[in-house]
Amino acid sequence: MTAQTRIGSSAPWRDDEWLECAMVVPESADVATFTFRAPSGAWFDYQPGQFLTLDLPVPGGAVQRTYTISSSPSRPLSISITVKAQAGSIGTRWMLDNLKPGVRIKGYGPAGIFSFHRHPARKFLFISAGSGITPMMSMTTWAWDSGEMPDIVFVHAARRPSEIIFRERLEQFANRVPGLQLRFTVEEPDPFRVWHGYHGRLSQIMLGLMAPDYLAREVFCCGPEPFMRAVREMLAALGFDMAHYHQESFQAPVGTEADAPALNDVTPDADTRAEITFALSGVTAACAETDTVLAVARASGLNIPSGCTFGLCGTCKVKKVSGEVHMVHNGGISDEDVAGGYILACCSRPLGQVAVAV
Repeated sequence: MTAQTRIGSSAPWRDDEWLECAMVVPESADVATFTFRAPSGAWFDYQPGQFLTLDLPVPGGAVQRTYTISSSPSRPLSISITVKAQAGSIGTRWMLDNLKPGVRIKGYGPAGIFSFHRHPARKFLFISAGSGITPMMSMTTWAWDSGEMPDIVFVHAARRPSEIIFRERLEQFANRVPGLQLRFTVEEPDPFRVWHGYHGRLSQIMLGLMAPDYLAREVFCCGPEPFMRAVREMLAALGFDMAHYHQESFQAPVGTEADAPALNDVTPDADTRAEITFALSGVTAACAETDTVLAVARASGLNIPSGCTFGLCGTCKVKKVSGEVHMVHNGGISDEDVAGGYILACCSRPLGQVAVAV
């Protein structure tokens, strides 16, 4: 059997051709994988991690929606996207309700710069949340199909174990390839089902346990922007070289390097001066932005009760009176307390002038 017979066409698919839905696989609640083939028999050529833009004929007029490809180009006979309907979804909701085998739609691409083919490395760290797992699945499938032993730590965060998309398929891969290490964390377990994985929001401590050699890995991250921002802050605080960090938002995939948004994260600078006023004690101390509130208090002869000193126990929680701090904690403070103006002194660094109730 020749390669042309196996594939059906000697040419790759081009986006002036139709895509025909061949299969729909439910993954979890409001999540499904749609597999397409080219009616012409053309095969699909792309980089793992790229995306497609689809024309969706929703009531009221067609809309275009962009979806990361969840399949791998190592399996070129078809191409798949995995979609999750969010509150208010229009295009994705139409797909879940109406896109069936045999239906043809127009698609454009593939496109995008989020792929480990663009950043070769010996070791990779994939970090995702929710449907941000889709490009990681594409890259992991490619690594599996390559026939070489990968070195991938695959970190994924979900609300519940039952909402981890591709969980069974990934576990099948990992059962056969020890170089693929799966690290799942969930906000809460499913009722009446034992969960042996990590529990809670991804944190610095958790990341260090999941991938102790994270400093030596090329990092790829995908998920909601608040999640990716938290990951960036964790890595930066841990001393990671952010030149080896790459991200893709499933809400706004990037087509070219020129389109990539600048990551305007706030990072404390050791050469930038700051000032902390301890309002209850009447003490004001000059410091660097990289100094913690706890360290400056101790140097000023003040006592803030503390325990772990890395943002886990919550013992050093104090009220911020004014100003802004950069805080990267490990779960020792609630979102409600943060919204109420509280900080953890051990992992909060002043940005300019700050006053705390100490």
